[in-house]
Amino acid sequence: MKMSDSFDPRTLRPKRPGRWRWRFVAAVAALIAAFGVLGALAGGAALLRRQPAAGVMHIEPAAGAVLLVIGLLALWLGVLFWRLARRRARRGDGLSLSPRLMKKRG
Repeated sequence: MKMSDSFDPRTLRPKRPGRWRWRFVAAVAALIAAFGVLGALAGGAALLRRQPAAGVMHIEPAAGAVLLVIGLLALWLGVLFWRLARRRARRGDGLSLSPRLMKKRG
C-alpha cells in the first residue's frame, strides 16, 4: 500500500488539552523554591549573626532557626513540585514503544 506524502499520523490521535497549565504550575513551583532559598539564606545569616547593618532586618537566632527550617522545606517542596510538573508536561502522547524499536536498522 502506497503512503501519500500528506499523511500525518498525529491527526489520528485524540487532541489533548494544552500543556500551559503544567508550565504555570512549574513557574509557581520555581517561585516557591526561590522564596525557600531566600528564607534559608536569611535564617542562616541570623544563626551566624551576619545580618546586614540595617536595624530593620534584625532577626533573633531562634527565629532564624525557624526561618531556616521553613526556607529549606519550601525549597524542597518547590523543587519537588517543579520536577513533577516538568515530568507531566513532557509525558508522551499515548504511544508507548520501546526505545529499541525506534532505532533504525542497518
